[in-house]
Amino acid sequence: MRHRPTTSSSKAVAAVLVAASLLLAGCGGSDEEEPSAEPSSEPTSQETSEAPEPTYWPLTGLERTGDAPTHGVIVTKVDNTASSSPQVGLGSADLVVEELVEGGYTRLAAFYYSKVPANIGPVRSMRASDIGIVPDGATVVTSGAAQVTLNRVKGAGIPWITEGAAGVYRETTRSAPYNLFAHLGDIAKRLKTDEEPPAYLPWGTEDDLPKGQKARTLTADFGAHSTSWQYQGGGYVNTDSYAAQGDQFPADSVLVLRVKVGDAGYRDPAGYPVPETKFEGTGAAMLFHGGRIIRGTWTKDGLTGAIELETKSGELKVPAGHVWIELVPAVNGNVTYAK
Repeated sequence: MRHRPTTSSSKAVAAVLVAASLLLAGCGGSDEEEPSAEPSSEPTSQETSEAPEPTYWPLTGLERTGDAPTHGVIVTKVDNTASSSPQVGLGSADLVVEELVEGGYTRLAAFYYSKVPANIGPVRSMRASDIGIVPDGATVVTSGAAQVTLNRVKGAGIPWITEGAAGVYRETTRSAPYNLFAHLGDIAKRLKTDEEPPAYLPWGTEDDLPKGQKARTLTADFGAHSTSWQYQGGGYVNTDSYAAQGDQFPADSVLVLRVKVGDAGYRDPAGYPVPETKFEGTGAAMLFHGGRIIRGTWTKDGLTGAIELETKSGELKVPAGHVWIELVPAVNGNVTYAK
């Protein structure tokens, strides 16, 4: 039967063991020093993490901070006659396209993505021309269209929202047909998507632009209607706008594209033949920016193709910002400008 050592004997044994270990360490020692830890040549996690690639808004080319919207692009058809005054919501648009309709008048396609106004209007009808204007994945807010146009728009896979849908209403202080409006903010909440739209124009910077010629004023003439612009304070002011005071579109550039126009194949209720802008192929282009004009050509491969711009020197890029596009007929339309 073994007895547990007492405390004093345990301490003695421990002392002998310590002394023995010291003696062995002295006999097996070396004159070489332990190598010091060299600083690692491997980059730290902070050094390897690169700044994230910048992202840009597809309809303005401006750099985006934060996440993309959860809705797609919303294109709203807006009346552009004196009867529409005052237009509401144009000041929040990313981009606007002006197109010819019957009688030599025009209608606007206002694009919304980075910012959505609470209300927009007066909302008017679509045309077959919109098939080449509306980007892939966008939804159109409209008062409707002739059945032949609706069939073509549906065939092109473009969804639309019209009267009777939630968010589309009649403004009681105005007269029909110029009293249809839309709560665009409410509509946007229902248009959920994870896909980000492609760039609408070839975006760049002012440094990418050729010098061009001085042009501080311009007028796009569609026949019965003309739209005039004046370069002021670094941007372009629509001097004959129907927009509400303080709600005008903040154009940084005006892009004029000369287009072919055909017959849509039917007449409006007043008996006028309905024109159809052929927004495909190629034509003359005029970019007004910074009080100057740069001439070139535009190309679009089919109605759903991307807009490409070039000058004699090569690719033409549009400086990032808010752009108003004038689709002026190559025949029976006119563009004038002055220093």
